[in-house]
Amino acid sequence: MRSVRKGDTVEVLSGNDRGKRGRVLRVLPDRGLVLVEGVNVRWKHLRRSQKAPQGGRMKREMPLPLCKVMVYDEAAGARTRVGAGLQDGRKTRVSRRTGKEIGAAPAAAPAGKKPARAKKAAARAEGS
Repeated sequence: MRSVRKGDTVEVLSGNDRGKRGRVLRVLPDRGLVLVEGVNVRWKHLRRSQKAPQGGRMKREMPLPLCKVMVYDEAAGARTRVGAGLQDGRKTRVSRRTGKEIGAAPAAAPAGKKPARAKKAAARAEGS
Protein backbone atom coordinates (compact mmCIF):
# COMPACT_ATOMS: atom_id res chain seq x y z
CA MET A 1 0.00 0.00 0.00
CA ARG A 2 1.37 3.40 -0.97
CA SER A 3 1.61 6.05 1.71
CA VAL A 4 1.16 8.97 -0.73
CA ARG A 5 -1.74 9.03 -3.18
CA LYS A 6 -3.16 11.45 -5.71
CA GLY A 7 -5.23 14.13 -3.96
CA ASP A 8 -3.36 13.94 -0.62
CA THR A 9 -1.99 17.08 0.97
CA VAL A 10 1.75 16.74 1.55
CA GLU A 11 4.50 18.85 3.09
CA VAL A 12 7.99 19.13 1.59
CA LEU A 13 10.73 18.01 3.99
CA SER A 14 13.88 19.37 2.32
CA GLY A 15 15.17 21.47 -0.52
CA ASN A 16 14.33 24.97 -1.75
CA ASP A 17 10.60 24.44 -1.13
CA ARG A 18 11.01 23.08 2.41
CA GLY A 19 7.88 23.59 4.52
CA LYS A 20 5.56 24.22 1.56
CA ARG A 21 2.32 22.28 1.40
CA GLY A 22 0.41 21.25 -1.68
CA ARG A 23 -1.99 18.75 -3.19
CA VAL A 24 -0.56 15.72 -4.99
CA LEU A 25 -1.37 15.92 -8.70
CA ARG A 26 0.34 12.71 -9.78
CA VAL A 27 2.39 9.86 -8.30
CA LEU A 28 5.01 8.06 -10.40
CA PRO A 29 5.76 4.99 -8.24
CA ASP A 30 8.00 3.24 -10.78
CA ARG A 31 10.36 6.26 -10.75
CA GLY A 32 9.81 7.14 -7.07
CA LEU A 33 8.53 10.64 -7.89
CA VAL A 34 5.55 12.77 -6.95
CA LEU A 35 4.13 15.91 -8.61
CA VAL A 36 2.86 18.48 -6.07
CA GLU A 37 0.76 21.54 -6.93
CA GLY A 38 2.71 24.81 -6.55
CA VAL A 39 5.95 23.10 -5.45
CA ASN A 40 9.25 22.79 -7.38
CA VAL A 41 8.05 25.20 -10.08
CA ARG A 42 10.48 25.64 -12.97
CA TRP A 43 10.48 27.41 -16.35
CA LYS A 44 9.62 25.09 -19.24
CA HIS A 45 10.89 26.37 -22.61
CA LEU A 46 8.50 25.66 -25.48
CA ARG A 47 9.49 25.07 -29.06
CA ARG A 48 7.38 26.76 -31.73
CA SER A 49 4.36 24.63 -32.68
CA GLN A 50 0.76 25.01 -33.79
CA LYS A 51 -0.35 25.27 -30.16
CA ALA A 52 2.33 27.86 -29.36
CA PRO A 53 3.20 29.62 -32.66
CA GLN A 54 5.57 32.04 -30.90
CA GLY A 55 7.17 29.39 -28.71
CA GLY A 56 7.90 30.81 -25.29
CA ARG A 57 8.25 29.82 -21.67
CA MET A 58 5.80 28.68 -19.04
CA LYS A 59 6.07 27.85 -15.36
CA ARG A 60 5.47 24.22 -14.56
CA GLU A 61 5.63 21.93 -11.52
CA MET A 62 8.39 19.35 -11.78
CA PRO A 63 8.39 16.02 -9.94
CA LEU A 64 10.01 15.60 -6.52
CA PRO A 65 11.44 12.41 -5.01
CA LEU A 66 8.84 10.65 -2.84
CA CYS A 67 11.27 10.57 0.09
CA LYS A 68 11.21 14.40 0.25
CA VAL A 69 7.49 14.66 1.00
CA MET A 70 5.31 13.55 3.91
CA VAL A 71 1.53 13.34 4.24
CA TYR A 72 0.01 16.35 6.04
CA ASP A 73 -2.76 15.47 8.52
CA GLU A 74 -5.40 18.22 8.54
CA ALA A 75 -6.93 16.96 11.80
CA ALA A 76 -3.63 17.11 13.70
CA GLY A 77 -2.36 20.20 11.87
CA ALA A 78 1.02 18.54 11.30
CA ARG A 79 2.72 16.06 9.01
CA THR A 80 2.38 12.40 9.89
CA ARG A 81 3.62 8.95 9.04
CA VAL A 82 1.14 6.57 7.42
CA GLY A 83 0.22 3.15 8.75
CA ALA A 84 -2.19 0.43 7.71
CA GLY A 85 -5.41 -0.42 9.51
CA LEU A 86 -8.56 -2.48 9.01
CA GLN A 87 -11.97 -0.88 8.80
CA ASP A 88 -15.10 -2.82 7.83
CA GLY A 89 -12.92 -5.67 6.56
CA ARG A 90 -10.90 -3.53 4.16
CA LYS A 91 -7.35 -2.23 4.42
CA THR A 92 -7.09 1.53 4.93
CA ARG A 93 -4.39 4.15 5.42
CA VAL A 94 -4.21 5.44 8.99
CA SER A 95 -2.47 8.49 10.44
CA ARG A 96 0.16 7.43 12.98
CA ARG A 97 -0.27 10.76 14.79
CA THR A 98 -4.05 10.64 15.37
CA GLY A 99 -4.99 7.06 14.50
CA LYS A 100 -7.74 8.26 12.14
CA GLU A 101 -8.25 7.17 8.54
CA ILE A 102 -6.49 9.31 5.91
CA GLY A 103 -8.51 10.38 2.89
CA ALA A 104 -11.55 8.74 1.38
CA ALA A 105 -11.69 5.61 -0.73
CA PRO A 106 -10.30 6.08 -4.24
CA ALA A 107 -12.86 7.42 -6.70
CA ALA A 108 -14.67 4.85 -8.81
CA ALA A 109 -13.80 4.59 -12.49
CA PRO A 110 -16.15 6.43 -14.87
CA ALA A 111 -19.05 4.35 -16.18
CA GLY A 112 -18.20 2.48 -19.34
CA LYS A 113 -14.45 2.50 -18.71
CA LYS A 114 -12.74 -0.50 -17.20
CA PRO A 115 -9.44 -0.23 -15.35
CA ALA A 116 -6.47 -1.81 -17.16
CA ARG A 117 -6.39 -4.74 -14.72
CA ALA A 118 -10.06 -5.54 -15.37
CA LYS A 119 -9.45 -5.47 -19.13
CA LYS A 120 -6.51 -7.87 -18.82
CA ALA A 121 -8.47 -10.20 -16.54
CA ALA A 122 -11.42 -10.20 -18.97
CA ALA A 123 -9.09 -10.94 -21.90
CA ARG A 124 -7.55 -13.87 -20.00
CA ALA A 125 -10.99 -15.23 -19.09
CA GLU A 126 -12.13 -15.09 -22.74
CA GLY A 127 -8.95 -16.84 -23.93
CA SER A 128 -9.36 -19.81 -21.54
